[in-house]
Amino acid sequence: MVDAQTVGVLITAASVTVAAIYYMINLRETTRNRRVALTTSLMQNFTSEEGSRRQLELMQMEWRDFDDFRAKYDSSVNPDNYAKRVFVMNTCDMLGYQYLSGQLDLCTLWSVCNNSISACWEKFGPIILEYKKRGDYNQHIWENFEYLAYEMSRAISEVDSGYKMPPVYRSDEYYRGYRRGRHPF
Repeated sequence: MVDAQTVGVLITAASVTVAAIYYMINLRETTRNRRVALTTSLMQNFTSEEGSRRQLELMQMEWRDFDDFRAKYDSSVNPDNYAKRVFVMNTCDMLGYQYLSGQLDLCTLWSVCNNSISACWEKFGPIILEYKKRGDYNQHIWENFEYLAYEMSRAISEVDSGYKMPPVYRSDEYYRGYRRGRHPF
């Protein structure tokens, strides 16, 4: 026969188990909501009027070569332009990180950003890589941005037979290695 003390212990154990499960579900949902809020905030940079103007201004920049770019747009010469570029590149890098970590998918990114991310890398990637080559930027700056731009361009090339991958991207093997975690963080 079961006594009252045993029933009390079972009820207490069941209550603690239910509370722990509720807490885990609630914590998971809170984390998901925070990620959605961050993603929405980051994507506003592409969908807002201000974000569209900033993107247009950056895409209209012109230069002949790296030295011409540096003379016109380097942070020491044109801090306002630099601030706009870094803002967009940091946003793209964060979106790339979220994509790489599985928090975002390409369909969501494409629906909001369309080809803005890949077009931005195709324009500024050679400049960024040259800054890295000359030792002015660390070797890992904006890697998630580069990876995301590559993935978006690759996705375009899979559905559009007329699209050719621009030469600014590194080899497929490089990006496969990056995806597997051969980056420092």
